[in-house]
Amino acid sequence: MPRPITKLLVANRGEIAARAMRTAHALGISTVAVFSDPDADAPFVALADEAVRLPGAAPADTYLRADAIIEAARATGADAVHPGYGFLSENAAFARACAEAGLVFVGPPPEVIASMGSKIEAKSLMAAAGVPVLPGATVTPETDLRAVGERVGFPLLVKAAFGGGGRGMRVVHDADELTEAVQGARREAAAAFGDATVFLERYVLDPRHVEVQILADTHGCVVHLFERECSIQRRHQKIVEECPSPAVDDALREELGAAAVAAGKAIGYVGAGTVEFVLAADGTFHFLEVNTRLQVEHPVTELVTGLDLVELQLRIAEGEPLPAAVLDARISGHAIEARLYAETVATVDGETAYLPATGVLHRFAVPPGVRVDAGVVDGSVVGPHYDPMVAKVIAHGRTRADAARLLARALAGARIHGVATNRDLLVGILREQEFLAGRTDTGYLTRHDPVALAAPPAGAVALHAAAAALAGQAERRAAARVLAAMPSGWRNTARGPQHITYTCGERTLEVAYRLGREGVTVDLDGEPLPGLRLLGATPEQVDLEVAGVRRCVAVHRRGDAVYVDSALGSTELVEVPRFRDPSEVPRSGSLRAPMPGTVVRVLAEAGVVVAAGQPLVVLEAMKMEHTVAAPVDGTVAAVHVTLGDQVDTGQVLAVVSEETEEGT
Repeated sequence: MPRPITKLLVANRGEIAARAMRTAHALGISTVAVFSDPDADAPFVALADEAVRLPGAAPADTYLRADAIIEAARATGADAVHPGYGFLSENAAFARACAEAGLVFVGPPPEVIASMGSKIEAKSLMAAAGVPVLPGATVTPETDLRAVGERVGFPLLVKAAFGGGGRGMRVVHDADELTEAVQGARREAAAAFGDATVFLERYVLDPRHVEVQILADTHGCVVHLFERECSIQRRHQKIVEECPSPAVDDALREELGAAAVAAGKAIGYVGAGTVEFVLAADGTFHFLEVNTRLQVEHPVTELVTGLDLVELQLRIAEGEPLPAAVLDARISGHAIEARLYAETVATVDGETAYLPATGVLHRFAVPPGVRVDAGVVDGSVVGPHYDPMVAKVIAHGRTRADAARLLARALAGARIHGVATNRDLLVGILREQEFLAGRTDTGYLTRHDPVALAAPPAGAVALHAAAAALAGQAERRAAARVLAAMPSGWRNTARGPQHITYTCGERTLEVAYRLGREGVTVDLDGEPLPGLRLLGATPEQVDLEVAGVRRCVAVHRRGDAVYVDSALGSTELVEVPRFRDPSEVPRSGSLRAPMPGTVVRVLAEAGVVVAAGQPLVVLEAMKMEHTVAAPVDGTVAAVHVTLGDQVDTGQVLAVVSEETEEGT
């Protein structure tokens, strides 16, 4: 019997909570938000018609509390629950509890979630149905890891049996690495999904990651809505997705679609789901998993089909059959999505590191012409408790080249101030020739240095530093109370230049400028910037001409931080005080936290001799573990943290003296 939904509780947060609510409102459905303490002022809470607090901050105390969420539904009179993705979206017990409470769960039946929620059981079912699967084995306390690893074959992947998003996942190249990888994956899986079960699976080197969107109604009809390419990943987590895949022709699309539909029918699927495959260069594919929920990357399918997948989820949950628009869907154009993560991309000990970032997002603005699914606005706080994705930016074009060009321009022109993001990396990927040629696979970011892809154009930082200094000078002139009518930079006697120092990441920039009757001169680190003309300056904008090329540079100051945007990209500078507090200078050999997080392991104590690269402290931030290692051979002089401590970026964790005990 059809059961209309009148009030929908969204059991999630951030951009997906807002996304589900917007569609619900368009259908005339009232909405309820649940929110943790850090999310009290988040945009999705204000968007909902009603909201219920989940006391606490950690996922285990808030968004993973099925009992609290169901009680919130009862308290507000909600008759349905949309789980979004992540958290409880693939938790069969939660779906069952919703049904027992008389709530419509917007997703497949609990039995289907249970069968697919365990990647182990899912592989078994697919193998029985004739779908190609990769060799693997479940890890139990009794497992002989070395023997099982040899049987599965190296390289292999340690994977969380429940959940996704790259958490609880490790690539292992030989048996000696296996024990530590399993332990780390189990900790991450338990923290992110509430279940520490992991399994081993043969690792296919650099395949494409291709997934197929399926829809199934309660009347037995199962269809597919084509494939998505999700191969560009960091730490096994997707950052760029597109539809259709540049590697899939009509014949292969038919094969993949047929396999996905067969998988859906075999398990009695209902709702929106995704069947994921690894695709080899020869066109053969193997089953990875079924995600029994909406995917993060669902907007690319929506843009090429013109369908609203959340609306279809709700209508299926109400008992409606799939409409003709779904049965007759066609691909129109090309869509590409980029995930904006709050993180810095850096080289640490010779390895690429993606370090979660936190802070206040002072400004968040993306130029028009693209779709933006965001969980933030100006003034939003990005904290350490949840996934670091702050927004998705999606472009649709007549061709793949059109979509890539449009998306790159929108990202490059975005104003994102206050929290570091991977925006420059995304722009670099979208403009890189191998990507534009469609030659993408899961090894893309091992062939292309992410730090180099994210590097600013030559001369950008110098120009931006000059603009920041001149905007600062204009701001001080505008605020002057004495001789306010005098032109900026006027002197009746010759004087030396003004000096200002900025930091930009690890780099220090010394800017010297002088405004006189002949114009402006600017030196950077003692070297003049040739051919520079100042055409105008205010505290917010500087109009400069360099070597005959004129550029307007936007400047946004918040305290000591200066955010500079131009056609050359975006630069964050921090003004260095002229007189620094000596107590703020860290002791030589200090190991500082690269991001805010929680100390989950302390692996050394004072007096212990350590080798360069030896792990000393492990932090957990945004559901991922990060190891802080000794920078040099030496002796641990002090350890300043203990298990469970919360630390901020830059906080000293330990101190290593370069002299070992034998050398003292």
